[in-house]
This record gives sequence, structure tokens and C-alpha cells, in this order.
Amino acid sequence: MAYSGQTLENPASGERITVRRTAAETNGELLAIDLELPAYRRVPGGQHIHPLQEERFAVVEGTMRFKLGRKRIVAGPGEVVVVPPGQKHDFANVGDDDAFVRVEVRPALKMEQLFETAVGLAQEGRTMLGGIPKPLDLALFTEEFEDEVQGAFPARWLQRLVLAPLAWLARRRARRTPDRAVPAVAGVRSASSTC
Repeated sequence: MAYSGQTLENPASGERITVRRTAAETNGELLAIDLELPAYRRVPGGQHIHPLQEERFAVVEGTMRFKLGRKRIVAGPGEVVVVPPGQKHDFANVGDDDAFVRVEVRPALKMEQLFETAVGLAQEGRTMLGGIPKPLDLALFTEEFEDEVQGAFPARWLQRLVLAPLAWLARRRARRTPDRAVPAVAGVRSASSTC
């Protein structure tokens, strides 16, 4: 369970996420984090959608590039970028220095668990280039966090069609080999995915 002051470090992306306010503290209305992103790095994945959540990015230090649909925004210190629910977007640090961004996600939903799971998978070496979970873990991750995040493409129905058999296989493997660490999304928490 996330707590204020907790810092998660993702070795795949180099990002550091520090929790400022938890869902429990805000009655589920808000998750507030500080995001530190090294120069020329991005968070895992490409364009994505938060179907039910708004994200607010307040750049404190550095230069961030946001892509909202086809629109590109470069934001520096003091600038704020708001991404409404359902908007395709991605973001990256495009500057020579580390970026420091204050992020608010409304409502919080299960974003704390999403961050903990993503970082736990990266720490266990269970991600591919760019920090995306490996296929079996990705299938479980997308099922568990469907309300929090979805890939912007291909179409959601196609993502479900392709990933459903992989999720089935991942659950089956977890039952047959209980000593194998599986992500929290499979219902069994490994030590590093609890952060």
C-alpha cells in the first residue's frame, strides 16, 4: 500500500516517483506524485489513454514534451499541462537536465498499485525495452489496470483479443509454479512488487 513520502525508482525508465498524497488521504479523489525524469528519457510505453482520469502536470524544473493526440506542447518551469480523460497522450523529458514535475491524477482509482506493479516488474527484470512488461505480465497488467490506462492503439477490442490468451497462460503458469514470482496483478504479490 502506498504512503506519503514513498519513492519508487524504475530502473527501466530511470523515473523516480515520490508519493505526495495518497488515494486514502484524499478519499480516492486524488493521487499526487512528484515525477523526476532523467534528461532525454520517457516513462514506459508510448501514447496511452486514461479513460476515467484527468492528469495535471506542473513542470517545476526541466523541459518536458507532451503529445496530446497530434498536438505537441513543450513546457518548462511554471507551465501546466492538463490531459482530460480519454485523451491520447505521452510525455518525455526533452531537456539536457533532469525534469521535476508535480503530477495530479483525478480520481486516483488504482494508480498507486499500477506504479508499484510497474516498478516491481522492472526491478525484477520483467520488462522489455522501454519498460513495457514482458508479454505474459503485460496481459495481466492490462486486465488489472484497464480503468487506469490503455494503449492508444491498436483498438481496445484488438488489444483484448490478443492479450486474453496470454493472460490465461500467465494465470495457468502461476498456478503450476507457485514459487515463480508473479506480479501483483495475478493475485500473488512478490516481495518487490509490494514496494
